[in-house]
Amino acid sequence: MRAKMTDQGLTVHAIAGTYVVLLGFDMAEADCAGLRGFAIHRTDQTEGEAYWLTGMKTFEATDPGPQAGRKFSTRKQPIQSFAWGDYSAKPDHHYIYRVHALKGDPADLQSVAQVSVNVETESPEGGNHDIYFNRGSAASQEYAYRFKNLPPQNFGDAAFTWLSRGLWEAMVQFIADATGPEHELRLAAYEFNYPPLLDALREARDRGVTVRIVYDHRDAVLGAKNEAAAAAARITAECIQRNANPSAIAHNKFIVRLKNDQAEAVLTGGTNMSIAGILGHSNAVHVVEDPVVVGKYAAYWDVLKDDPEFGVIRPAATVLYDVPADLPPPGTGVVFSPRNSLQALDWYAHLASKAEAGLFMTFAFGMNARFQNIYDTSTARMRFALLDKPTSFTKPAERAADIERIRQLRLKPENRFAIGAHLTLNMFDRWLREQLTGLNEHVKYVHTKYMLIDPLGPDPIVVAGSANFSEASTTKNDENMLIIRGNKRVAEIYLGEFMRLYNHYAFREWASKQPPGSLEPKHLRTDDWWQDYFGDTDRSHQREYFAATQ
Repeated sequence: MRAKMTDQGLTVHAIAGTYVVLLGFDMAEADCAGLRGFAIHRTDQTEGEAYWLTGMKTFEATDPGPQAGRKFSTRKQPIQSFAWGDYSAKPDHHYIYRVHALKGDPADLQSVAQVSVNVETESPEGGNHDIYFNRGSAASQEYAYRFKNLPPQNFGDAAFTWLSRGLWEAMVQFIADATGPEHELRLAAYEFNYPPLLDALREARDRGVTVRIVYDHRDAVLGAKNEAAAAAARITAECIQRNANPSAIAHNKFIVRLKNDQAEAVLTGGTNMSIAGILGHSNAVHVVEDPVVVGKYAAYWDVLKDDPEFGVIRPAATVLYDVPADLPPPGTGVVFSPRNSLQALDWYAHLASKAEAGLFMTFAFGMNARFQNIYDTSTARMRFALLDKPTSFTKPAERAADIERIRQLRLKPENRFAIGAHLTLNMFDRWLREQLTGLNEHVKYVHTKYMLIDPLGPDPIVVAGSANFSEASTTKNDENMLIIRGNKRVAEIYLGEFMRLYNHYAFREWASKQPPGSLEPKHLRTDDWWQDYFGDTDRSHQREYFAATQ
């Protein structure tokens, strides 16, 4: 949900997802003289708690000295930005955020304006879309503080639960909701080797549930791993290997649940059924309970179960979704691959070009040239991109050219890119060294595949699923992508999670490029730090967008 209030010349706009509340602030430029920043107080009406939110930067005059991991009340050490994210929110909670604009001496800050907004965070389960994101920050200050940068196996359930953030629990519950012989579970998987998930499927079968699985077996190493895991869980009788079309991969990650042969729900998204997919890099699970959509998945699975060649699977997948000439119809649709042509990929690029205010995309394996062109020519005032790595090319000439292309795109003020990274050294006086969990093999940071078109507008579009916005994912691989138009709740949840990871990695990418020992502690400023948030600047556009004042 969104809530916006203005009082005493201060505007606060709150956008609440499930685990994230984004806050945008705005003041007239003439009122900002002497502004030291914003203090944020949060009252949790659900749990009966109230406190000031905290940050890590301090004024030099009131700096208590370095201490790794220490945080400070924003009432004394305010936020010097017109946008902030509360990433400690909990689902289905009622919060009151009281924001103060502070001026004066750093040792005696005075509130010159304050505004309160009431918001209720979303439950992951809502309507016919249930959405779960794992923690996704593969290395973080919080993990370093809680778990000392040690492998999660050293801490067991505590670390796994923290990393999962409800995603794994949702997968288990989805399977558990198949209660007996009236139910059937149909899986399509790429990586299919997480023992606890296979155990949950075996337990479902033991309850009388029909369990049927199509999984990738074309890569010798991955195929053997999948096969061994299925054998260990004693469910091989229900497994169908996907071997046809050896130049492609069976890249789906979905489970269809039927009851009495009727469509009940589908669990989909970009999460591979492996420990890395569920607990390592960033991923999402999206449950849809629309019987028409679920029926499409069931029909698609019926085609996959025969291990079809391209000549069979391409026309069968194409006919399940008729790509529109322009915008999709309101509601939820699903695009399946492999398809007869690149029409769907071209259409995704067309949708991206329609963004007027904001475009947000994730890229796990580099940015396809179509989308590079969109980020070059789009008229949207803000274009965010979150990448796992700057390019997926391996040949030196192609790799160098692609990296240069990304560098040129980043020079455009409308474009804001972040690439996965973590703090490998104690480069700051209050920051802990970070280390990856060791769960990730190929993709270290960003594995989600989604696009948000004007997510804060009246008619948002979300495209999300297993496909990497690439040519291979369109005409070769088994893939699925949800197309959701007009659902503000879905768009706000995805946007909150995007900004959580964007801000996490944007800072770490910058820090990773600084030579060791070159960084001096940066304190809060006492000059006119706010000036860059006005005029025709990228920060000004961001202020207007998140404060909903443009």
